[in-house]
This record gives sequence, C-alpha cells and structure tokens, in this order.
Amino acid sequence: MDSYKKSKAKSVTAWTVAFILAIFWLAVSFMPFVFMVLNSFKEKFEMLTKGVFQLPDSLNWSNYTEVLKGGFGTYFKNSVIVLAISLILLLFIAACASYPLARFKFKLANPIYALIVACMSIPVHITLIPVFKMAKSTGLYDSIWALIGPYIAFAVPISVFILTSFMKEIPREIEESAEIDGCGKIQMFFSMILPLAKPGLATLAIYNGVNMWNEFSFAYTLTQSSANRTLPLAIWEFQGQYSMNTPMIMAVLTLTLLPMIIMFIIFQDKLVKGMTAGAVKG
Repeated sequence: MDSYKKSKAKSVTAWTVAFILAIFWLAVSFMPFVFMVLNSFKEKFEMLTKGVFQLPDSLNWSNYTEVLKGGFGTYFKNSVIVLAISLILLLFIAACASYPLARFKFKLANPIYALIVACMSIPVHITLIPVFKMAKSTGLYDSIWALIGPYIAFAVPISVFILTSFMKEIPREIEESAEIDGCGKIQMFFSMILPLAKPGLATLAIYNGVNMWNEFSFAYTLTQSSANRTLPLAIWEFQGQYSMNTPMIMAVLTLTLLPMIIMFIIFQDKLVKGMTAGAVKG
C-alpha cells in the first residue's frame, strides 16, 4: 500500500511539473503574438508614451484600414494562389511517389528512397542563381508562377520522407482484402490509401504551407513588381514605407499571421495524428 501511495505521489508530482512547464512554454510562445496584436491597435506614438504590453486607450482600426488600402490585398491574393496551387501539386506528387516506396517491393526502392533523403541535405539557397536564370529564360520571371516550381521541388524530399513513413503504418490486410474483391492498384490508391493518409497529408500541408507562406528569398529574387509579390515582401515593403509607425507594422504582421493560425486550428487534430503515426518507424 505504501509503495502504491509513493508511486501515485510521484505520478501526481510529475504531472504537476509537466503542467507547469507546459503553461510556462505556452505563455512564452504566446507572448509575441499578444505583443503584436495589442500594439497594432495603438496610435503612432502610443507605444513610446506607454508600456508595450499595456492595453491601448481605444481600438484604433485605422492601422488595419490603412494597410488594406495600401495594396495588402494584392500581396495576400498572390500568396493564396501560390500556396494553394503549390500545396495541391505537392501533396499529389508526394502521395504518388510515397505509395510505391511504402507498399511495393522492387529492387530500386531503397536506392530511390536514399536518394530522396539525401536531397533533403541540399541547401536551398545555393540554387537561387540557376533558378533565377531558368525563370528568365522561360519568361516566368516577375510572375507568381515562377515561385510554384521551386516551392514544390524543394518540398518534395521531406514530404516523400514523411508520407512514406506514414503509409508504411497502414495495415496491409486492407489492401489484401481489396485485392480479393478485385480492386486494382490505382483504384486502391485513390479510394483507400489516400483517405487513410489524410492525417499525414494534413501534416505536410501545414508544415509546407507555413514554409511557403513565409518564404522570402525566392519571392524576392524571382519577382520584381508589387503586383506579383507575396506577403513576406509586403512586410518588407511596408516596413520601409511605415518605418516610423510601429503599430502599422504590427497590423501588417497580424494580418499575415492570422491565416496560418486559422489553418492550424482547423487541422490541429490531423496534425497530431500525422506526426505521431509517421514517427513510429521510418
């Protein structure tokens, strides 16, 4: 009985410590967002006269209206188009590549998988000049379409790596039962494997979506006019335009961050499932 009480006390203590650490980490992680939102509603010099974490005297929506009038909608539209097309094509390519690597047995499976994993070690930015020359020669320079190809290409290795590990965890008995019923490989892939792989696909969508949404180097190199630039460049250009108006910059950052937060809230359950299932074995 004493050993049981000691074990229970240790368990309660461990959970209490873990809970306190989780609350502390949540507060530290959430603090920058609170700082950003609070100051986005302040007047131009209100941050200097008051503390940065004090509530504003009134909700000053003029910062947001000024940002929206300043062409923010164009940057937002470009980012949404690039992100949507890139993610759809990326997930389809990654799923088509991961399925045979995870479910079929053939001689080149391991070498191909090793090559894909090796591609993850290539620094993305060393390809800036070749990609820039390719965009120039193909006439895609200074268009949002120049960003889609590089975004997909550099996200494929990690996506195939994660999705292959996830698909290996799908029970083979499901495929065997479908084959007995006369289901072909292609039909099986679209009707069974893809639906079962939704948590893994959601994980990839969020992981790669955040990276694409925040990508700066290729967007800066491959686009020139404001009409074709994405949100990270909007932050950079607005910062130059409103360098003395910090609340205005905070409004730009808040509007840029909100879509990713909303996407995470919507898909957080699938994200957790995908991360835990795909991490069992590789």
